[in-house]
Amino acid sequence: MAGGKVLVVGGTGMIGGLASQMLARRGSSVALAGRDGHLLAERSRLLGHCPYRSFDAYDLEGCASLAPWAAEALEGLNAVVVAIGVAGFGRAEEVDEAAAEHLMTVNALAPMAVVRGALPVLEPASVVAVVTGVIVDKPMRGMADYTAAKAALAAWLGVVEREQRSRGIRIVDVRMPHLGGGFVDRAVIGSAPKMPTGADPTQAVEQHLIASIMASAVQAQG
Repeated sequence: MAGGKVLVVGGTGMIGGLASQMLARRGSSVALAGRDGHLLAERSRLLGHCPYRSFDAYDLEGCASLAPWAAEALEGLNAVVVAIGVAGFGRAEEVDEAAAEHLMTVNALAPMAVVRGALPVLEPASVVAVVTGVIVDKPMRGMADYTAAKAALAAWLGVVEREQRSRGIRIVDVRMPHLGGGFVDRAVIGSAPKMPTGADPTQAVEQHLIASIMASAVQAQG
């Protein structure tokens, strides 16, 4: 990724923050997007004052505008990392409609909008890596709405990947394992059931997200 121009959406979160640091260390120019403007400014400073922009996941047009902004700020764009999401817990009958809408918007519609906006501006041999999660393959009781949102995103990415092959653009569904770090403690609704100890975030981001981006970049360029 040396010389790469990468937009990291979710740059104020745990996964996005780690990914942006790792990519910058590998020689990529990074643009950050996230919800918390103050934290974005601080992380931008740590990455050499890289470009940054705040956004709201409920503003889908704003989500779609992130990649065009990054392409202008970085004078090109050949990778996008999308690491946004929110957890939610409870049996189906316990989840109210507002929470269900929130889970679907943040976990599915917002990432889709980011990718949709990125496709027209990405350079040839580009990579789009979107974090879904192991929940897609191993659904759990008490997480029906969260699972549905992540599964919808995964299915959508699978179709987009096939659509973009002829352009040489790689679409990667990164199914991260359950991580330590408190993500489940910030759920929009409900409380997490008892779970096994989460994987170390730094190791997991390196082994799953960064490794997937690197491998896909090689494939796209080959």
